[in-house]
Amino acid sequence: MVKLFRMTPQWQPYREPLRTTLLRTGTIAIVVGAAIAGFRGGLVRWPFYTLLVLWPSFGGHWVEVWFLNWLRPRLPSARSVQVAARVAVWFVGGIVLALGMRLTATALAGFRPRHGPAWWIGGVAFIGIELVAHLGMRLLGRPGFYDGRG
Repeated sequence: MVKLFRMTPQWQPYREPLRTTLLRTGTIAIVVGAAIAGFRGGLVRWPFYTLLVLWPSFGGHWVEVWFLNWLRPRLPSARSVQVAARVAVWFVGGIVLALGMRLTATALAGFRPRHGPAWWIGGVAFIGIELVAHLGMRLLGRPGFYDGRG
């Protein structure tokens, strides 16, 4: 008798030392914060912009870890389901991170936009950030979104 069964991938939990995470995400925040400060207000604003960029760099890391270690193992292994869920997590996570950035900017600099951006822009922007980050991982030969291994 032949048994037919569906093989489900054995997802390995994502693990990285906190020091490595802090070094990578902190460096991203410092570099991007400096670039933004160079265009908007000069280097005196560098620490402020660095703090804001920590939301998508450091916070975004934890959005991805939550997907990889908690949600992904609970989903069907079909590639289409995995991709749709990951993009949805990035979208919702981006909205939350953008809200954190906005609240931080308001608390520290009295930021008050006349017309706030649409609520969904943070989600779309974070999807773009993640796609670029995973492209970089792909170019380095590391597992990621595009190959379905990471």
